[in-house]
Amino acid sequence: MKPFEKILFANDFSENSEHAFDFAYTLARNFNARLLMIHVINEPVDLRGFYVPHISFEKLEKEIEEGAEKMMDKFCRSRIQDYSNYETYIVSGIPYEEILKKADDEQVSLIVLGTQGRSGIDHFLFGSTAERVVRRAKCPVMTVRLPEE
Repeated sequence: MKPFEKILFANDFSENSEHAFDFAYTLARNFNARLLMIHVINEPVDLRGFYVPHISFEKLEKEIEEGAEKMMDKFCRSRIQDYSNYETYIVSGIPYEEILKKADDEQVSLIVLGTQGRSGIDHFLFGSTAERVVRRAKCPVMTVRLPEE
């Protein structure tokens, strides 16, 4: 088996992501791999053609990005103690596309992400970021579900 040199962890700040992070972090430490953590801000709906009083879309986008950066900083401070071999990225776009783009750009060895395990109409309507990443990734992908209670 090839060693993992770079591991990309996709973080949506959900309980599923926190659980999946434990796997990404353990692997990164065991392989002394670079841990890349990405959070994708879903592209907001463009309402510029509509009249919505007192909202600046540029300001809203900036506030969303700043909020995501604060959440990532807090996540790292609380979850990573003595490991400095990591980087964080906050990007906007379609989550699976941005995850795959970062994986390709950084030539990662493994992608780790949580999955909610949607089924039925939920899956049909919303699809699955994890499923799309698994189908299109050029490297191995580890998907992690929360344990059933």
